[in-house]
Amino acid sequence: MLFKKLLALSAVGIFTLGLTACAPEVGSEAWCKQMKEKPSGDWSSNEAADYAKHCVFK
Repeated sequence: MLFKKLLALSAVGIFTLGLTACAPEVGSEAWCKQMKEKPSGDWSSNEAADYAKHCVFK
């Protein structure tokens, strides 16, 4: 029973790490392009500030 829980928890952790590894680094050219394609209404306040800092005011 404990082994199954540990195995499931490990699988979830590996899956989560795999998803985050695919996201471009904030401020990179790929991230700026991704944000430009994303509707600005869907941006968080942090994303908007990072976009202005890294993509507009380089």
